[in-house]
Amino acid sequence: MSHHHSARALLTPAMHGVLERMGRAGQVPLHALTPMQARAAYEIGAGVLELPAHKLMRVEQLTIPARDGHALRARLVAPSTEVLPVLLYFHGGGFTIGSVDTHDALCRRLSHLAHCAVVSVNYRLAPKHKFPTAVFDAWDALAWLAESAPTLGLDASRLAVGGDSAGGTLATVCAVLARDAGVPLALQVLFYPGCCGHQDTPSHRRFAHGFVLEAPHIDYFFDHYLRTPADRGDWRFAPLDGHDESGQQPDLEGVASAWFGLAECDPLVDEGVLYADKLRAAGVPVDLEIYRGVVHEFIKMGRAIPEAAQAHADAARALRHAFQAFQTKAPP
Repeated sequence: MSHHHSARALLTPAMHGVLERMGRAGQVPLHALTPMQARAAYEIGAGVLELPAHKLMRVEQLTIPARDGHALRARLVAPSTEVLPVLLYFHGGGFTIGSVDTHDALCRRLSHLAHCAVVSVNYRLAPKHKFPTAVFDAWDALAWLAESAPTLGLDASRLAVGGDSAGGTLATVCAVLARDAGVPLALQVLFYPGCCGHQDTPSHRRFAHGFVLEAPHIDYFFDHYLRTPADRGDWRFAPLDGHDESGQQPDLEGVASAWFGLAECDPLVDEGVLYADKLRAAGVPVDLEIYRGVVHEFIKMGRAIPEAAQAHADAARALRHAFQAFQTKAPP
């Protein structure tokens, strides 16, 4: 018990207040709901603590074809009609909940702050669509965007990928696949990505209960998403320690530079740091920020948590710098 209390002592006063109010609200935990109920509950609550959504000049609904013919819903937002660089964004939600709508305010904010277009994708969710469908959808969306950007009035030579939590996992995987396919990426923007196959790091134990993303939530999401326990060893689920079909861990040399925004009081913080270290060891430039005293999902709590706006600004700055560097490197 004292272990839990010492971890709670790390929280900022504002974060502590948010968690207390959540506790008093007495909501049924997501892991006690059916996936459809959990999805609906998340949709209802997603905007409660968000900063107000920016009004942007371009807001367009897109349809992206997946490899099996399924039409993926996507949304393009941009602050102007200029030919802008573009961030492809994958929402969080444990591969089971979340949508372009739950992350619309965040995507608009990144678009506004980084002065870039953002395309957010509704990849298919578990349990109806199990691993690796989300991976296929994410990669199909990136390959489509790389080819279709000019027809959308976007700069195909300046692409980035990003996501939070499960969406961060998808972004890391897409960065490796893009390297292999010869699709240049300016940056991968990773808000507290899931990176390891088993939840056995010290932060998973320290922050297992009482910090928004709890151990039962993680089990619930992954039990819905994974087909068999063997999927935990697949690098497309576990980019930190997973293996490919030949039993090898993917080489990360030459993948896009990465910006990480991690939460100190988050079960996923250790694996985020370890994946950043692995990228650095492969010679990949990495910028890592750990926001102190906040929990998983904090980037969607900007009305209450000042660190959310700071993380948005830091990610946007990294995007602007990366896009600028890519512009100067591009051939005339």
